[in-house]
Amino acid sequence: MVHKKEEYKEECYGDEVREHILEFADEGFESIPEDERDKWFTRFKFWGLFHQRDGQESYFMMRLTNASGVLEPGQLRAIGEVARDYATGPVENPEFGNGFLDLTTRQSVQLHWLDLEEVPDVWEHLESAGVSSRSAGGDTMRNISGGALAGKIDEYVDSLALLEEFQEKCRGDDALSNMPRKFNISATGSKDGSAQDSLNDIGFEAARKEIDGEVVKGFNVRVGGGLGGRQPRAATPLDIFVTPENAYEVGRGFVELYHDYGNRTTRAKNRARFFVEDWGEEKIRETLQEEYVDFELKTAGEDFREEYTYNAGRPSGDGPRDYVGVGDQIDGKNYVGLTVPVGRLPAEDAIAIADLADEYGSGEIRLTRRQNCIITDVPDEKLEDLLEEPLLATYPPEPSVFDRGAMACTGTEFCSIALTETKARMAKMLRWLNANVELPDDVEQIRMHYSGCTADCGQAMTADIGLQGMRARKNGEMVEAFDIGVGGGVGENPSFVEWIQQRVPADEAPMAIKRLLEAFAAHREEGQTFRQWVEATGTEALVEFCEPAESDFEAPYMDDGKQAWYPFAKDVADSGSESSAAPSDD
Repeated sequence: MVHKKEEYKEECYGDEVREHILEFADEGFESIPEDERDKWFTRFKFWGLFHQRDGQESYFMMRLTNASGVLEPGQLRAIGEVARDYATGPVENPEFGNGFLDLTTRQSVQLHWLDLEEVPDVWEHLESAGVSSRSAGGDTMRNISGGALAGKIDEYVDSLALLEEFQEKCRGDDALSNMPRKFNISATGSKDGSAQDSLNDIGFEAARKEIDGEVVKGFNVRVGGGLGGRQPRAATPLDIFVTPENAYEVGRGFVELYHDYGNRTTRAKNRARFFVEDWGEEKIRETLQEEYVDFELKTAGEDFREEYTYNAGRPSGDGPRDYVGVGDQIDGKNYVGLTVPVGRLPAEDAIAIADLADEYGSGEIRLTRRQNCIITDVPDEKLEDLLEEPLLATYPPEPSVFDRGAMACTGTEFCSIALTETKARMAKMLRWLNANVELPDDVEQIRMHYSGCTADCGQAMTADIGLQGMRARKNGEMVEAFDIGVGGGVGENPSFVEWIQQRVPADEAPMAIKRLLEAFAAHREEGQTFRQWVEATGTEALVEFCEPAESDFEAPYMDDGKQAWYPFAKDVADSGSESSAAPSDD
């Protein structure tokens, strides 16, 4: 029997949902029949529209889509203006205020506190600048990720054209809108691995192969990567090499194969990574050749994975770990990567960054997979003045060790399945760590990722120090807590964190992290990164180093259950029960 959501989608999904959203917006939120809201909210997600949680009725989150994180001139300003004018809730967040936008780990943007009645105006404002929310959520192809500076920096093979082709021809095809579950596509043309292809349902990574006596540039193909549910998978080689000219056909073929044969009954086991495990790479390759691809598939070529440095836990001298800071473009100009701790930008700051991009660059902004933004196309003669702009003290290109490596998901603030608050707590924890932990000068980044639950939207599984939200009892009371894991990362050989502490109360976790980092500083070899140190240190010692304890850290919201300071329904805030709404990552 198919899942009930498949029945909802069979009746109405994809592009046709938009006209229904506009009708409901015109008639008001209450025009959505209460007994049909689960059905309609499932459908709304295709257009990036997610109903917020219990107690926030009639408010929506909107996720946007922009392939490979490219925001053309004027687009960040338009998004900031929408956040300023529409993304304001009934109360202010105690840490971030009101009217903000969130940068995501898939190089896009989320807006919160949107009234359904205002969605048409929001769309009009965004779409006039070329920004869309189509296919940004739900069971469809999500925002396509790639190297954040594709086309701007030296790439072994051009990937931007491929990303744009997927955006226009594949994601734009309404016949493929209804997938069994969400589906992620990525492509990296450079040798740094910055699209993190190992974490995607299908990934294209730069490669070369000798064909008829000539070395041909192209991509190797990997499938079945993903995080979540404490069942992470690194994408596995499909043993296929594709040239730039035929890469799209193979990618579309796998999309169609999963669309046609993917599991539509058990949602807990129907992501593409489980499909790949069930079928196996050989059967997938054979079926692609027989049913979906018109040319002869070639076996994999030579990859460059041993050169991957992005989020790889390697020393800084090996190559870029992220795109924070000043760097060279292939046209002789510069890019300036800014740090946005936990990915949250007040609307006025987003507009101000857009102004700086216009004044000092071409106006184009790039978004990274680490919830940061990049001002591109800055000529040498303007670089020093840009770096002296006061706003860059807030979003520095030379951040602290902890700010540079921080990421956080939405958490209980808006997500129905999260167990803990994330962004405000992480912001406070970063300040505390900056003030209380000293690390050797050659340690330039500690990647600390925080997910509010095991869905792992904050990618805790791939962090130096991964935090996942849990609940625990302390002094007879239920409180917010973390599991703490160490040693994750991607690069040549992706690895996922080893959990060394379980259900640590939120007020005891900062001291556990501090002690762990102090042990790292004391026992590491010169030049050793945190990931390398974890690999060389036994589990027993890591557990001992990471000892929880109370400190002077003022743990916010740990007793709130589902955050009583936000306007949730009272019984939800008091009981800590989960909302019936779908998670924002669904």
